[in-house]
Amino acid sequence: MTKSHRIPLLGSAGFYREALAIVVPVMLQSLVTGLVSLVDNFMVAALGDAKMAGVNVANQINFVYLVIVNTVCMAGGIYLSQHRGANDEEGMRQAFRFKLVAAGIVSAVHLIVCLAVPEPMLRLMLGGNPEGERIVAEGARYLRAVSASFLPIGFASAMATSFRDIGVTKVPLLVSTSAALVNTFFNWVLIYGNLGAPRLEAQGAAIATVIARLVETGAFALMLRKLRPAFAVSPRRVFDIDRGLFGAILSRSGMMLFSETAWVLSETIITALYNGRGGAETVAGMAAGWTIANLIFLVFPAIHAATGVIVGATLGSGKLEEGRHKARWIMSGAVIFGLFASAAAALATLAIPLVFGNLSDSARAVTRGLVFVIAGYLPLWCLLNAQFAVSRSGGDTLMGVWVDVGVTYAVFIPAALAIAGLTSWGPVALFGVAKVSDIPKAAVAHWWLKKGRWVKNLAAERP
Repeated sequence: MTKSHRIPLLGSAGFYREALAIVVPVMLQSLVTGLVSLVDNFMVAALGDAKMAGVNVANQINFVYLVIVNTVCMAGGIYLSQHRGANDEEGMRQAFRFKLVAAGIVSAVHLIVCLAVPEPMLRLMLGGNPEGERIVAEGARYLRAVSASFLPIGFASAMATSFRDIGVTKVPLLVSTSAALVNTFFNWVLIYGNLGAPRLEAQGAAIATVIARLVETGAFALMLRKLRPAFAVSPRRVFDIDRGLFGAILSRSGMMLFSETAWVLSETIITALYNGRGGAETVAGMAAGWTIANLIFLVFPAIHAATGVIVGATLGSGKLEEGRHKARWIMSGAVIFGLFASAAAALATLAIPLVFGNLSDSARAVTRGLVFVIAGYLPLWCLLNAQFAVSRSGGDTLMGVWVDVGVTYAVFIPAALAIAGLTSWGPVALFGVAKVSDIPKAAVAHWWLKKGRWVKNLAAERP
């Protein structure tokens, strides 16, 4: 039985100052990444709807890979944060080793698949789009070119998230900003053929991404060598693994991966369904909308980072009741955060004619509608992210199965298929109505968190 009914809804100003000290640099890092994505889309959009659609569909496949990499890094981060709270440096190093090894394996597998069979995967994402083969051809060229960035992405993700897990947020911000500038410069050079370079169009965007990711990974490696944080390990000792702890993290990451895969599958299905509701203008318009939305979604990693550092370290130090209080305050603050994010998303629609002026009028109309729908859901999505972050901060990964697997397969997927089969609604309406299923997701998560299974000191379990 929990004592959550006695916990004040909001924390003190000092608590939120502590949270904001973590949140703001993470948000700035995500903002820089999002702006680079926006610049990428702006430059590629000038090449026409079909080329932008091809790049977007390829990136939807890469989105699945990024979710898996993020999942294994989150699993390692649960233990890294808790062992930090317990002042257990060897436990922190073991968690970091897990991130490097697991992210490396996932990246290598994705690299091989994208080089070998990109076309079948791209066709699955288009849902019978009448311009499908043209989009597939563009997307396959981009996907093969960008695949060289996957291993650097995996290693950089392991290092960046580990810095955040110990509350060092300025290093990822500085490194990501540098990589973003590199990416933007080489986009300008290679997409359009400036400074005497060949005009490579979408492939140029892929090559620019590869260069930026290599720079990012190298910069993180230099910062590890210079700062020597408690989790750092020598490259020669990456495989000095504590099998017991490695197995425990793998077990929890497996459960997280199961739930995240269910969520990714649902997003893939809804993407294929709405991509089939028109031609290249639909795919390009939805892609542009998600590019804008991703600038606003910077609040999500910030919520996870603050929860991991504050709640995870509190639980790892054995202060379980204090951890309950802080978790409640973070979830309440997340909803307020979401209201501000919602207003920012609505205002962002004013920039659509300027940023995506090269898209057709119908594509821009789709973009505008999608951003307004997302704005309406943002407070709910911020709460959901906080609920997941709280659960995982104590190593409780079973909640994700109830929410992402149970609700997704019982409500969301049947609703999306029914809407697609029984109506002629456009892509925005199809997406917006199907996402009403996120309301029962938050209700199930609230019920699960009240059980208190997440209130656990994982650091105490390691001998």
